[in-house]
Amino acid sequence: MILVENLSLRVGAFALSGVTFQVSQGEYGILMGRTGCGKTTIMESICGLRPILSGRIVLMGRDVTRLKPAERCIGFVPQDGALFPTMTVRQHLAFALVIRKWKRRQIERRVDELAELLGIQHLLHRMPAGLSGGERQRVALGRALAARPGVLCLDEPLSALDDQTREEMYALLKSVREATGVTTLHITHSRSEAERLGDRLFWLHDGVIRPIPIGELHSVPELSAGTDDEPRQREPSAVRKTASCTEPPLSSGTCPSRPTEEPP
Repeated sequence: MILVENLSLRVGAFALSGVTFQVSQGEYGILMGRTGCGKTTIMESICGLRPILSGRIVLMGRDVTRLKPAERCIGFVPQDGALFPTMTVRQHLAFALVIRKWKRRQIERRVDELAELLGIQHLLHRMPAGLSGGERQRVALGRALAARPGVLCLDEPLSALDDQTREEMYALLKSVREATGVTTLHITHSRSEAERLGDRLFWLHDGVIRPIPIGELHSVPELSAGTDDEPRQREPSAVRKTASCTEPPLSSGTCPSRPTEEPP
């Protein structure tokens, strides 16, 4: 479950106030809005990557407002995937588990499970430079899921993919949801993505989040323009500022609210 309650924050001259919404346990929530309206900023605040001025963030029934990113039990896939050029695919999938000091056999088993789920068994020894866009997103998704997070946050994960690869990713995201039951928040500009994947839609406009039934998406005037055909200009991201770090976002720390089946 994701509960954001009366969230207020400021990034430079940009500010949001009183942001409130909820994604129920196991649901797939979609967050939409025009470029620059604050979608990425809200997601990064949920993940603990941006400080907030006031409000409350509750994940899986636990108030995480004051917790560090690694303590929030979140898997996060930023817009560009943020893969690290010196790590193999296998190392990406294993990284969070190594940090948590899982036993070697447990890490190998979990990496194999993820590779099978994501269809990337044949890529485990490759470096990011040798991957296609779709393959890179599969690896980023696997890294985010490795420690079995209670919440998954996806920031425009399909925006840079061609139509065929996007169709494959639709099927993959559905299978991941069925296999894990993870509560998901997915940012997109695409109405088709929202309709294909979402249970619940939130439209962010002028600092206000409005819930809209998925079935009524095409009947809302604000959603008739400025979504699918809008240029993909990125919002400022806290993740890209730290892309040269030696550790992927939210990859370390503990997950006290969701014990794994294989404790270290």
